[in-house]
Amino acid sequence: MAVREHLTLTIDLSAIAESALTSDIPVPKDRKDQSREGVIPATYVPARNTVFLSLGLTWAENLGAEDIFIGVNSLDYSGYPDCRPEFIESFEKMANLATRAGIEGKKFHVHTPLIHMTKAEIIQKGSELGVNYSETQSCYDPSPDGRSCGLCESCRIRKKGFQEGGIPDPTVYVH
Repeated sequence: MAVREHLTLTIDLSAIAESALTSDIPVPKDRKDQSREGVIPATYVPARNTVFLSLGLTWAENLGAEDIFIGVNSLDYSGYPDCRPEFIESFEKMANLATRAGIEGKKFHVHTPLIHMTKAEIIQKGSELGVNYSETQSCYDPSPDGRSCGLCESCRIRKKGFQEGGIPDPTVYVH
């Protein structure tokens, strides 16, 4: 599959979504166990992936594309409900029911190439593909100069992924 066209949108969810990532709620730095069943963290942004996929669906239908990709992960993630396979399956079904293209027989497919990979596997695959990880950031609470905090859950998962993947972490951490 080839990318037909790129589009960059600036989306500010802070006006409608209260979260540690969109408002003044402190980013937790002490969440030790990312697998807490039924505990949605303060960093959850309400319906974020629904919004992203809806915008992607709109763009795909406009371009006549059938394939939509999103980088959600259900293994090494923070417990966000919109990163689960059942959410993606439901969105794909909805996309085919709620669009002119879907009603006219064109079927949309939502692809999640990272959904069942560990963070280590994702980092290894990115390295194989030539990703320059020094130009990426995962931190939920970077310092004013752009350094990663090193303490938030996202930083901890990233550090662990590099360590388990056997790849040096180029991230500059405050802690």
